[in-house]
Amino acid sequence: MSMDFNFLMNDITTQARQELIDGGYTQLETAEAVNEAFSQKGTSLVMVNSVCGCAGGIARPAALHSIHYDKRPDNLFTVFAGQDKEATAQARAIFGDDHLPSSPSFVFLKDGKMVDEIGRHEIEGHDPMSVITHIQAIFEQHCDEV
Repeated sequence: MSMDFNFLMNDITTQARQELIDGGYTQLETAEAVNEAFSQKGTSLVMVNSVCGCAGGIARPAALHSIHYDKRPDNLFTVFAGQDKEATAQARAIFGDDHLPSSPSFVFLKDGKMVDEIGRHEIEGHDPMSVITHIQAIFEQHCDEV
């Protein structure tokens, strides 16, 4: 029995995307969508999604659970590294030279400018709760109470 690799990957990426969409994140699939989303005033959490194990086992659960907090960003966005290459490249260009391009990762924007980030090295090998706590510490510093 053989399995079509592209069919399998399409199923995995569809599920990985849908998890975040169902959780309230807006999927940005083009450079234009990134430009429009990041030009909004206020605070934004951006998850750079991927299909690796630390994305599925740590980062996406942290993205979904961290937003259940008294202080939250105005916007939740996601780009999918390795899938939506143009959108991811544009997001990373906007994040700036200080951004460490990695996936999965989280970037926190204030009025379209990067003010904090959590790179893969702070996700991989960590438990989801420590990543949630890290994200919520950023919310505590930069977000208003809802």
